[in-house]
Amino acid sequence: MAVATIVPFNLKLHSAQLNGTGPFRSSSNSLRNLFSSSSDRFFGRTDQIWKLIKTCSATAYVSSTSKSCNCRWTTSKSSNGSPVVAVAGKHNRRVNKAATTSLLYDIAKEIAAQASLSTDSEVRSKVDPKSVACMILGGEAGSRLFPLTKRRAKSAVPMGGAYRLIDIQMSNCINSGINKVYVLTQFNSASLNRHISRTYNSVTCRDGFVEVLAATQTLGDKRWFMGTADAVRRFSWIFDNVRSEAVEHVLVLSGDHLYRMNYMDLVQSHHNSGADITVSCVPLSMDDSSCQVSAGGLLRLDHKGRVLSIHDKAMADNGYGLSMLLESAAAAGSGLPEGAAKNSPFVASMGLYVFKKDVLIKLLKWIYPNSNDFASEIIPAAAKDFYVQAYLFRNYWQDVGSIESYFEANLALTEESPKFEFYDVSNPIYTSPRYLPPTTVDHCRIVDSIVSHGCFLRSCSVQHSIIGIRSRIETGVELKDVVMIGADDYETEEERSRLLAIGKVPMGVGEYSKIKRCIIDKNARIGKNVILTNTDGVREAEKPSDGIYIRSGIIIVSENALIKDGMVI
Repeated sequence: MAVATIVPFNLKLHSAQLNGTGPFRSSSNSLRNLFSSSSDRFFGRTDQIWKLIKTCSATAYVSSTSKSCNCRWTTSKSSNGSPVVAVAGKHNRRVNKAATTSLLYDIAKEIAAQASLSTDSEVRSKVDPKSVACMILGGEAGSRLFPLTKRRAKSAVPMGGAYRLIDIQMSNCINSGINKVYVLTQFNSASLNRHISRTYNSVTCRDGFVEVLAATQTLGDKRWFMGTADAVRRFSWIFDNVRSEAVEHVLVLSGDHLYRMNYMDLVQSHHNSGADITVSCVPLSMDDSSCQVSAGGLLRLDHKGRVLSIHDKAMADNGYGLSMLLESAAAAGSGLPEGAAKNSPFVASMGLYVFKKDVLIKLLKWIYPNSNDFASEIIPAAAKDFYVQAYLFRNYWQDVGSIESYFEANLALTEESPKFEFYDVSNPIYTSPRYLPPTTVDHCRIVDSIVSHGCFLRSCSVQHSIIGIRSRIETGVELKDVVMIGADDYETEEERSRLLAIGKVPMGVGEYSKIKRCIIDKNARIGKNVILTNTDGVREAEKPSDGIYIRSGIIIVSENALIKDGMVI
C-alpha cells in the first residue's frame, strides 16, 4: 500500500496535553509557521486531508500511536469544520523539530493507509522536464587526472575512443527530456567550449538551450571559482531571468562520472518525497567501500532513506558501517532490495544532487554564504537542518576522476559483456560528428579491443585496448592494455615519408614498438623500437621534458609528446 505525505500546510496541532506538563502551545500555528520551509516535507490542501479522514472509518475519525514520538494522536473536527489533530503522550515540554516532524509524518502515513490510497499519483503530480534546469560542473582543475588535464578541462578528457566525459551528462539530459542545461567552466575550457558548441547546438531548438558559463572576474569580485558550490553561487542570478521562470528543480552534476541515468526518475523521486535536497547514491560492499568512495562521501541513512549525516572515506577504511538501511528499506521507498543492507552496508554519494530552486538559492546566498563546496560543506551541513533524502541508483556508475579509475573504466569497455556500453538504441550517448572514413586494418591481430573510426593499423597486435580516432599503428607494434586517445588531424603519406627521411618521428606508434599498461594522449609521436612496459613496477614518476609520466603504475605519454626511437621505460 502506497504512503503519501499529504498533511496540508494549515493542519493544526490542537489541545496537545504532553505528559501533564501543560498544553503544547501551537494550536494557532500552521505547519508553515511551526516549521521553516526548509524542513517541511508536507504539502496539500485542507479539503484533501479532510476528505481522506472522512473515508477512513464510519466515525470519520482516525487514531493511532506514533512510534517515533511515543504519542497517541486522534483526528477530530474543529468548530469551524477544519480538521485538527489532538496529541497526547509522554514527551518533553520542549518538543524538538525532528520529533514533531516524525509525528506528523506518521499521521499522514496512517491516514493515507486507512484511506486505502492506491498510488502516490493521486496526490503527487508528474514533474514536467521543463521545470528542471541542469548545471554541469565542468570547470574543475582535474588535478587527479593530470597530465590528461594539462591542456583541457576535466570534462573534456576523451573517453572510450571517440567520446568526451561531458558527453555522458549531456546525453543523459537529452535522453531524460531536460533541455535547460548550463555548463560551468573555468580551467582550460577552450576545447570543452568548442566541443559543446559543435555537438549540442541542436538542443537550443524551441525553449531549450545549452549555455556555457565561464568563470569571470568583475569589479566587485575578482576571485575565480573557489569550489563547486561557489561556482553555482556566482551564477545564481540566472534563475532570476525569464528563461528560468518555470524552473522549480535544479539538478547539479559532476562532469567526471560514467553512468547512464534517466534524470527524471531522480527528480520525480525528489518531488514525491517532498525533500529539499535529494542525493543520488550507490550501495557499496565491504570489499569496494574503501576504493570506490567518491568525493561525495558516505551517507548515514535512517530506515526511510533520509540522510542523517555524511562522512568521508576514512570512516569506511576504519570499518565503520555507516548505512542504516534496514530490511524494511524497500517498503520505506528507498529502492533497496530485501537483504541488500547486509550485502552492501555502505552507501556512497555520487556527487549528483537535486535541489528545490528556492532552497538552493537560500543555501548558497543566505545560510552558507562562505561555504564553497557541495560535497564537503553544503550537503553535510544541510543534512542537519534540512530534509535531505537519498535516492538509490542500482545500475553501473564509476567515478573516473583519477588516472587509475579512468584507465580501468576505459579497459572495462572492452570486456565481452561490459557493464557500460556507449551504444544503446533507446538511450544513445551523443558526441560530435566527425565524418571520418572507416578504419583500415591490414594483417592485424585484434583481441578484446575497441578501434574507433578513421584509424590505420598495419600488421600489428592489439589486445584489450582502446584505439582512438585517427590513430596510426605501424608494422610489428604490440599493444596490450593501452588507451590510445588518437589525433586531431591526419598526416599525409608524403608528410610521413618526409619526416622519416630526415630522422623525425611521424604521428602514431612507430614500427616494432611494444607498449603495455599505458595511456597515449592525443597527437603523440612514438618512434620505432620503443618499449614502454614499466617492467620495474614503478608507481609514481615523471619526466616532463620527454612527456612521460607514471601514475599508479600506469605509463602516460602526454599530449604532443615526442618519444624518440629506441627509448625504453
